[in-house]
Amino acid sequence: MLHILYIIAITAEAMTAALSAGRRNMDWVGVCMIAWVTALGGGTIRNILLGHYPMTWVSHPEYLLITAGAALFAALIASFMRRLKMLFLYLDALGLVVFTIIGCQLAEEMHLPVIIILLSGMITGCAGGVLRDVLCNDIPLLFRKEVYASVAIVTGGVYLGMEALGSSSQWATVIAAVIGLILRLLAIRYEWQMPKFVYHEEWE
Repeated sequence: MLHILYIIAITAEAMTAALSAGRRNMDWVGVCMIAWVTALGGGTIRNILLGHYPMTWVSHPEYLLITAGAALFAALIASFMRRLKMLFLYLDALGLVVFTIIGCQLAEEMHLPVIIILLSGMITGCAGGVLRDVLCNDIPLLFRKEVYASVAIVTGGVYLGMEALGSSSQWATVIAAVIGLILRLLAIRYEWQMPKFVYHEEWE
């Protein structure tokens, strides 16, 4: 089930990434590159930091085809996709929790400390979007007021907490995903925001 959700998530991430590339007037190569970075970049950065090889997209090159195809399809139906903005926000929320849990599981398999497991989950869930925004010359969503990285940390924390209480990995996955998804959807619905640091003092 987690694998199916992963495919859905990377497809949705690639499609929304295509729109970001389109707003910067990129050609089809740029669209595919932004799609790959967004959908697969979080796992790639995680694997580099943890020294885990081969990369997911090297082991499963079909992911490159899926995400590139989804991005190019999104470019063709871009005007229609604007009507589906909320759907893709929900799919992005799903992707966030799925990527986070997968990142936690991989770090667990490597028998890493709890804090590293949580960071692995957060990086997997959030880093692709950061790379997309940087390449598209936008302020990354992660660094703005959105409740986003916090959701990844809560999702990872719930997952590890359920396992510590004796739950199976399957049940821990389900419960963490549901809680993380609800939290992110509530943040979208009620426009919850993180406190901002504002500093305007000028140095003389």
